[in-house]
Amino acid sequence: MCRLLGYVSNSEHTIEDMAGADFANFAELSTKHGDGWGVAAIDNKNHSQLIVEPTRAKDSKRFREVTSSLKSDGALLHLRWATQGLPVTEGNSHPFTFGDISFMHNGDIKPANSLDPFIDPELKVAMRGDTDSERYFYSIISAIKRSNLIDGTLAAVRTIKENLSYSSINAMLLTPEKYLVICEHNIDRTPAGEGPEYYELYYRKDEKGILVSSTGWRQDGWVKIPNHSMAVIDRKNLTVEIRSI
Repeated sequence: MCRLLGYVSNSEHTIEDMAGADFANFAELSTKHGDGWGVAAIDNKNHSQLIVEPTRAKDSKRFREVTSSLKSDGALLHLRWATQGLPVTEGNSHPFTFGDISFMHNGDIKPANSLDPFIDPELKVAMRGDTDSERYFYSIISAIKRSNLIDGTLAAVRTIKENLSYSSINAMLLTPEKYLVICEHNIDRTPAGEGPEYYELYYRKDEKGILVSSTGWRQDGWVKIPNHSMAVIDRKNLTVEIRSI
């Protein structure tokens, strides 16, 4: 289980700048979600960077450097709370990337190998870890290769929804043209000690761009993304379209 934050803009910003004055409160969520962090930045010219560390974000000097100095017009930030039994390693740290697509996930799909039939065999060699999340990503990539970004992503998510057991398959995908936010979770399968709002996702649109995030910090005035839906955000026009899953 994890915390997700991502943004797109028509100008370059740091993560701290986009998140605003309350970003320290988001970083504080790594007290519980302390099994690693990662940032994937990819701009609309397809310049990309990936930084991951299997350490607690709020205790990491590198985390503070990256979130305060790395500028991009689009980025994803992940705080990991590892599924029981999965090791805390760099290879298991989100985000994951393939070509010009970056991805991160919050939730679990059990068993992880139940995803294997939906992954093209030639893509399995590209995997760098052993999580359900990375398998989820490559099941989406497999579907995209047979279709296109939006239809392939929806097809992969619907396949999981209809056939597999999961707490949440909330996820974010970032490409040079689009930012996709998947909101699909079971409200009766939240982690112990967390409320029913744990898996909810919200977005904020202002003069800087669009910021999307998990709950757990102040989100006054943000717009809730409905469960069982995917937000399709156009990076050029900064529009939000909600598609049913």
